[in-house]
Amino acid sequence: MGVITYDMEVPSLVPAAKMFKALVLDADILFPRLCLKLLRMSKSLKEMAVYSIVEGDALMDFFESITYHIKIVPSEDGGCICKNRSIYHTKEGIEISEEKIKEGKEKATVMFKAIEAYLQANPDA
Repeated sequence: MGVITYDMEVPSLVPAAKMFKALVLDADILFPRLCLKLLRMSKSLKEMAVYSIVEGDALMDFFESITYHIKIVPSEDGGCICKNRSIYHTKEGIEISEEKIKEGKEKATVMFKAIEAYLQANPDA
């Protein structure tokens, strides 16, 4: 089994506490509604979340599991920056190209922006 790790940061106009609530505490509700069926939460901390996907569509028959470390920090403009480390554990004999990694980052950004748009459209969420 191989391991692929990448880091990314995505800025948002949504305040950090609200984004943390949506991405971490309410993820099991919002992700299926807004994005995809995928996750099983394994651990949530006050300012950082760690979760793993161990089954479902997100594994695409390439991965044994995917683990995410998410930290959301306030930015000076009142919004936040979502810092994400993704760790992909590939199935035996599977190699992932740089293009596939880029596609994964783009999908993660789309998911984040969908949640951001939802929060902006629903200020009481």
